Order: sequence, then structure tokens, then C-alpha cells
Amino acid sequence: MASSTDPWVREYNEASKLADDITSMISASSSLGSGPEAQRHSSATRRKITILGTRLDSLQSLLTKLPAKQPLTEKEMNKRRDMLTSLRTKVAQMASSLNMSNFGTRDSLLGPDTKPPDAMSRTTGLDNSGIVGLQRQIMREQDEGLGKLEETVISTKHIALAVNEELNLHTRLIDDLDEHVDVTDSRLKRVQRHLAILNKRTKGGCSCLGMLLSVIGIVVLVVAIWMVLKYL
Repeated sequence: MASSTDPWVREYNEASKLADDITSMISASSSLGSGPEAQRHSSATRRKITILGTRLDSLQSLLTKLPAKQPLTEKEMNKRRDMLTSLRTKVAQMASSLNMSNFGTRDSLLGPDTKPPDAMSRTTGLDNSGIVGLQRQIMREQDEGLGKLEETVISTKHIALAVNEELNLHTRLIDDLDEHVDVTDSRLKRVQRHLAILNKRTKGGCSCLGMLLSVIGIVVLVVAIWMVLKYL
């Protein structure tokens, strides 16, 4: 095969690596059950499959332009076509395992290049039974479109429920934190009041002790003077 500096080879290697990542994600999904985490995992897997499908379309487009830009042997061209076909088959199998009817091809995302015929042009040349059959076919197509829309709405609903659950959890955590902060603040204020009362009592006790010592000192001084005067 050509060197890895070849744009097509480089793009193919990246697509192949992405396909391996998707395979690992699909294998891991079996251990997640059916909760919100499983829904998020499934949505991420589907997004990657869509991206990979777009890359395959890009590889197909690039491959058709290679002969003009980069001369390749017929053998090399056939080898690259086989590689691309094999990878596309692998992606289709992964998409099928997730019940994805499309996996991000250009037509599935943007619609085909040609406009679909309108109802009037489709009835050209049909008799009454043919028109009735066409109407039934159109109704089936509409039902299929509504079914796909329902799947998208359900998937979006699950994602929204998961996000809402996360927000509720965070709200509860914030409320618990606020409650703990209020309790701690109340305890701190109570301790500060006790310290202030203790400080006042300590100051009052020191003043009384000083006055008592002063009185005792004066009494001792008076007794000493009286004794001196008595023996003179």
C-alpha cells in the first residue's frame, strides 16, 4: 500500500481507528444495563457511527478523484475499494446492532441530490387502482418517517431525563451544602457568645480579687502600725 503520508491512507487509518473505538463502545454497552448512563453511552456511540459514515463517504469521494491527482495501479485501486467496502460493511453491522437505519451517509443527513417527484408526477399514467396503491405507498412512507421521528423524540427524551436527573442531583447537593453552612454558622455564633461571656466573667473575677488583696494589704498595714505604736 502507499505511504501513510498519502491523504487517502491517512484518512482511512483514522476511520479504521474510529471503527475500533465504536466496536469497543458497543462491547462495553452490555455491562451498563438500561439506566441513564446506558442511554448516554448509546447516544455517544450513535454519534460516532454517524461521523464514521460521513468519513466513509469522504473516502469514497476521494478515491474517485485519485486517478487524476495521483496515478495508481489498477491493483492498488481495487485493493482500496475492497478496504473501503469491508469497512463500510463493518459500520453497517455496527449500526444494525443499534437499530440505526442510517449511519450518517450524505443522503441520510442531507437527502439525495435529486428532488423526489411530487405526487402529481407520480400519478401520471396510473389508473384508479394504481393511484390507490400509490396513496397507500405514500402513507407507508409517511408512517416510516413518523416512526423514525418517534425514535428520535424518544432518544431525545431519554437524554433530557438523564440531564434533568443530573441537575436534580446537583441541586440536592447544593441544598445540603447550604444547610451544613447554616448549621456551622449558628454553632460558630454560639461559641463566640460563650467566649464573650467567659471573657467578661474573667475580667470581673480579676477586679474582685484585686480589691480583696488591697483590703487585706491595708488591714495588714494598719495592724503593723498599731503594733509599732504599742511598743514605743
